[in-house]
Amino acid sequence: MKKQSQKSKKQAKKIDRRAMVSRKAVIGKNVTIGPYAVIGDNVRIGDGTFIDSFAHVLEYTEVGKNCHIFPYAMVGNISQDLKFDGSRSFLVIGDNNIIREFVTMNRGTRPDSKTIVGRGNLFMAYSHIAHDCLVGDNNIFANNATLAGSVEVGNKVVIGGLTAVHQFCRLGDYSIVGGCSKVVQDAPPYSMCDGHPAIVCGLNSVGLKRAGFSAATIQALKKVFKTLFFENHTFDKAKEIIKNEYPAVKEVDILLDFISSSKRGIGR
Repeated sequence: MKKQSQKSKKQAKKIDRRAMVSRKAVIGKNVTIGPYAVIGDNVRIGDGTFIDSFAHVLEYTEVGKNCHIFPYAMVGNISQDLKFDGSRSFLVIGDNNIIREFVTMNRGTRPDSKTIVGRGNLFMAYSHIAHDCLVGDNNIFANNATLAGSVEVGNKVVIGGLTAVHQFCRLGDYSIVGGCSKVVQDAPPYSMCDGHPAIVCGLNSVGLKRAGFSAATIQALKKVFKTLFFENHTFDKAKEIIKNEYPAVKEVDILLDFISSSKRGIGR
């Protein structure tokens, strides 16, 4: 019985003998850790996660289930904010994330603060998540997509390659930002944004169709986008027109609430 127990435990975790795994780390079931990978103190790795050779998961990082961290990625390093004083802070990564080569993700800046990454995201090579960011679910970060500190990214957002997002900006659900863009203001939900600085170019119609939005909802959003971004109205006047002349649609309310709560403004 003892031999069988030891055998099943060995099968449950495939940790290469050349990997450097802290005794203070908590490793789940069916986790694979490749040669020369580094797992720091107070790290938690969820069941079924695969950590490739030379990847680093550093202290106070939690990685969810069924993630894949590719070679030379470094997650959980300290904040690059000059205000960081060495205090304990965290990086929390959800389930089913793909983190490709040379991706970097930093912990929070303030004591006990968190950088949070949701579920089902794809982070292509060299993308960067800075301190205190909040990233939702099912997003795509193309190569070299870069978030500065305290950026918020919603769900099902696409960020093109070589795009940089200024600190404190927000990217709304189902938005898409073109490659090589400079994002210095908020990208509204359902929008296509592009440029230097990035501005709203239109509705992300293709993305909404692929996500299963109805034709009626997409048509309503097209009319609202035209009033908000492509007619000569202030936002207050545009919102008044929309509320008085257009039928109530949940997605339109989400869009208007996002604009009303924006602190950095909307590029148009």
